[in-house]
Amino acid sequence: MNPRIYLASKSPRRRDLLRQIGVQFDVLTFRGGERGEDPDVDESTLQGEGVERYVERLALTKAQAGVRRIQWRKLLRHPVLAADTALELNGDIIGKPTDAADAQAILRRLSGRRHRVLTALAISDGERTRSKLSISTVKFRELTDLEIRHYIATGEPMDKAGAYGIQGKAAVFIEEIHGSYSGIMGLPLFETAQLLETFGYPL
Repeated sequence: MNPRIYLASKSPRRRDLLRQIGVQFDVLTFRGGERGEDPDVDESTLQGEGVERYVERLALTKAQAGVRRIQWRKLLRHPVLAADTALELNGDIIGKPTDAADAQAILRRLSGRRHRVLTALAISDGERTRSKLSISTVKFRELTDLEIRHYIATGEPMDKAGAYGIQGKAAVFIEEIHGSYSGIMGLPLFETAQLLETFGYPL
């Protein structure tokens, strides 16, 4: 029987990426179900906090919160994998849009410019906790206001850092990338495999 892990994420993209590389996992759901933010994790930025530290801190916090949830629920013990993704543009951290107007403002800022996509991932088994960071650069072509409005109307931007998904309709906006495609999606598979091997889960 293949070893299993817990995935502390509600992201269907991260689930698909783990399945792509054959990882056996169970989703560690949030209190109150699958909707809303994890009440165990404060996702606000700290004063003076850089984006690298921000995403790494959240990934570590989510993994450790997942271990506590396993203990509270008396679940079978398996390592917990968590991740966090954010964008950085000119020193500003850009997360998920709060509403359609915010999504529109974010996409206008990204239009015709390069930005960084940072995904941190962490694994914890209650005794050891390890993390890795993936950084990629994405260049958007110039977007028209009509294109932005039509894209927002699809609903796709609303649950994604930076208000777009590279694997979705926004692929036509992207002129070039440097880095990890899966990292931009939200789970860098190269780094994920490295961390899993550290915990004895060879792929």
